[in-house]
Amino acid sequence: MAAFPWHARSRNYVSESEVYKLESVPLDFGDYHPLKPITVTESKTKKMSRKGSTSSTSSSSSSSMMDPLSSVLDGTDPLSLFAAAADPVTTTSTMDSTRKKRDKDDSSAVGSDFEPWSSKRSEILARYTTTEKLSINLYMGSEKGKAATPGSAVSEKVRTRLEELDDLEEGSQKELLNLTQQDYMNRIEELNQSLKDAWSSDQKVKALKIVIQCSKLLSDTTVIQFYPSKFVLITDILDTFGKLVYERILSMCMDNRASLPDNFSPESVNDTAKETCLNWFFKIASIRELIPRLYVEAAILKCNKFLSKMGISECLPRLTSMIRGIGDPLVAVYARAYLCRVGMEVAPQLKESLNKNFFDFLLTFKQIHGDTVQNQLVAQCVEIPLYLTLYSPAIDWILQCIAYRAPEVLLTEMMERCKKLGNNALLLNSVMSAFRAEFIAARSMDFIGMIKECDESGFPKHLLFRSLGLNLALADPPENDRLQILNEAWKVITKLKNPQDYINCAEVWVEYTCRHFTKREVNTVLADVIKHMTPDRAFEDAYPQLQSIIQKVITYIHDFSLLFSVEKFLPFLDMFQKECVRVEVCKCIMEAFIKHQQESTKDPVILNALLHICKTMHDSVNALTLEDEKRMLAALINGFIKMVSFGRDFEQQLSFYVEARSMFCNLEPVLVQLIHSVNQLAMETRKVMKGNHSRKTAAFVRACVAFCFITIPSLSSIFARLNLYLHSGQVALANQCLSQADAFFKAAVSLVPEVPKMINIDGKMRPSDSFLLEFLCNFFSTLLVVPDHPEQGVLFLVRGLLNVIQDYTWEDNSDDKIRIYTNVLHLLSAMTQETYIYHVDKVDSNDTLYGGDSKFLAEINKLCETVIAQILDHLKTLGKEETLKRQSQLALYFFNTILAHGDLRNNKLNQLSVNLWNLAQKHGFADTKTMVKTLEYIKRRSKQPEMSHFTDLALRLPLQSRT
Repeated sequence: MAAFPWHARSRNYVSESEVYKLESVPLDFGDYHPLKPITVTESKTKKMSRKGSTSSTSSSSSSSMMDPLSSVLDGTDPLSLFAAAADPVTTTSTMDSTRKKRDKDDSSAVGSDFEPWSSKRSEILARYTTTEKLSINLYMGSEKGKAATPGSAVSEKVRTRLEELDDLEEGSQKELLNLTQQDYMNRIEELNQSLKDAWSSDQKVKALKIVIQCSKLLSDTTVIQFYPSKFVLITDILDTFGKLVYERILSMCMDNRASLPDNFSPESVNDTAKETCLNWFFKIASIRELIPRLYVEAAILKCNKFLSKMGISECLPRLTSMIRGIGDPLVAVYARAYLCRVGMEVAPQLKESLNKNFFDFLLTFKQIHGDTVQNQLVAQCVEIPLYLTLYSPAIDWILQCIAYRAPEVLLTEMMERCKKLGNNALLLNSVMSAFRAEFIAARSMDFIGMIKECDESGFPKHLLFRSLGLNLALADPPENDRLQILNEAWKVITKLKNPQDYINCAEVWVEYTCRHFTKREVNTVLADVIKHMTPDRAFEDAYPQLQSIIQKVITYIHDFSLLFSVEKFLPFLDMFQKECVRVEVCKCIMEAFIKHQQESTKDPVILNALLHICKTMHDSVNALTLEDEKRMLAALINGFIKMVSFGRDFEQQLSFYVEARSMFCNLEPVLVQLIHSVNQLAMETRKVMKGNHSRKTAAFVRACVAFCFITIPSLSSIFARLNLYLHSGQVALANQCLSQADAFFKAAVSLVPEVPKMINIDGKMRPSDSFLLEFLCNFFSTLLVVPDHPEQGVLFLVRGLLNVIQDYTWEDNSDDKIRIYTNVLHLLSAMTQETYIYHVDKVDSNDTLYGGDSKFLAEINKLCETVIAQILDHLKTLGKEETLKRQSQLALYFFNTILAHGDLRNNKLNQLSVNLWNLAQKHGFADTKTMVKTLEYIKRRSKQPEMSHFTDLALRLPLQSRT
């Protein structure tokens, strides 16, 4: 095959940039701004009644930012409305969506600032546990009373109801003994599921019996320390039952009409629904025992809405009075809590009943210290402090309901009533838990006085101080009282002998100390914590609280030079002996540093402390560490490295990087960051010296280059190594370290054969060809300005790279090798120019060294001929039917290269371009639009000076249709 000589066209880059630069056009935006909110037209569809088939549409303009595709059809779409008439399931689903909306509206009667019961549930279950054995009665079912005769007399109905309820006591239950706590919870869950199954199978009486049976369990206090958790589990079943009954009656109100409005009146409820509702209340009234009757009626309290407007307001006081008949004070207080819970859901405005509930409790408060309770505690071996803590969830909830948006006068009155009771620590604790933090904080000294008067033998004082501390973390006390408050609290806290009691209390007051005092007080508190938690390695059982203390300290102290000057801060960190906990604490500190440190630092106190912390994180990495964890640790360490700056003391900066490299050698992203940082340091040196290095700075820059050259081989990622060799070589070249730059580029060339066919990208294996192509294109751009070594041949780096590319094993179905060769032609064409398009300051490139020497140009042309021959050979191999499309694309790609860089006045090159044009279109795979635009471009170029030969070329390039 005859060789095709390459003739690169001469370029005047300055004049070309003038011709092709974009023309600046002044713009008058007027009122337009790209960030100004757009105006969209919102189309609203008004739903008609279910029987209607028409709908009216109105359009309104909205100037607020909104999603124009968002649904404005109240949860349905027009197609659903058509389907609803034929599909009863859709009707049911529509009813369900309406019900959910109503439930949402009902629950929103109290604001989002009210902490719901659901948020307390898991905490109670986790806190009140037992290892003792429990017992439970399981409902076994019965066939009696299922076949009721229609049309029987009213008296017969009443008798039947009583018989059905009595059936529970006639052998239809089974007692299970010696259950563990988990077994007990599983059985309760089974009862909950049985309730739902019975209801769905239309066995309403069976469902009621299950609920009655569960309610009876709330009168059992044989394992008293588990009672709060039992209350949570049983009331879940009661809530389920109440919801099922309410939704059942609500569904009966539909009767082929639209659903009831959210605030419906009893007059809009039909007789059938009312009768069913009354029937439920009559059944519940027939329950003989007080506790199940009370709980089950409270569960369906909301159903009073169907009967009377005043139904709920009449029932609440009656149920409140019924609780007076419960003898056990613990059972009674939880019954009051449940009534408050239901009351806040269905009628939060009826605060009088809630207040009465609490005042009734105050009147019976002395029962707690009565003989009956004391005898029960002795029998169960329960201490009075533990017993009193069982009351906390119920009293806290009652007080929260009362205190919600209550006037300050009422809160003051309740506080005064609590004062009058003897040994009122339990109530005092609940008051501080339930009342607004601002109310408590403003009266902090009053509360401290009340705490002092409490009897230590009952409710522990440290719990009272903990509750006070929680309030002071949310609201500030009067400024003049702050120090006295801390002193009074810490006098009590520091005397605690039990490490767990101590740390639970100290954890809360650390936040108060950090908020209002200086590092001196913080240091004193930390020292006291170390003193209490070090003996017998007590800290090992208190890692969560110790972590919380660290978190609070760094939340309030953002100045890290101040933080690390706190004498006891680092000794405090030494208490974290467990590696996983220690690493979490270190991560927490580093996140705070990166977030809050605004300026770079060289403070030796900060650097030494954070290097120690980062070293702790680094040393935790092992073979089992997850990649995500490694990435997170590396990101935190990199954030620290970026924040270290010694200003103009570049040698000290390099020493820091050398030390960091030795400390963090197992985290590859950190090594990559250090290489980038050292390269940046070399460029900063160049900037300071304005490119004119002295002997000292030249030696320093070479030291930076040596750091990079030594560090890069330790990286495992081959593309990280390739890119860093290239980047570091560019930095060396910019600093006139020519031999070092050559070493980097040679290392990159020798590394290319090691590139694997597949590489791991974010956990997935992907072909490496595209990444290699991108790297080589960047490499070619750099090689343009790299001067030849005097002891090596002409273009020795380019030749070496071409040899590597030739020997590399490419994928059979890949054309990347030819695309690379085409880019080599771009490089070689640029090398033939009299003046290169760009240079490195104070570095003579080959255009200066060779000065357009004919031998140098002849060497370039030889290389071009070799490359062109390789490209044409590859195009021939693509002549098979299955590769014709690739042939077309490559032919056009090569054609565009000749068009941009070749001198088409040369006849052979001109003829080659025509052949490539025809080859691209030969089999109909060329994109017609692309070909047309290319031809138009050639015609436009022909009108430019010295481009008249493009006119003849355009005439020789026919456009072929696909047909």
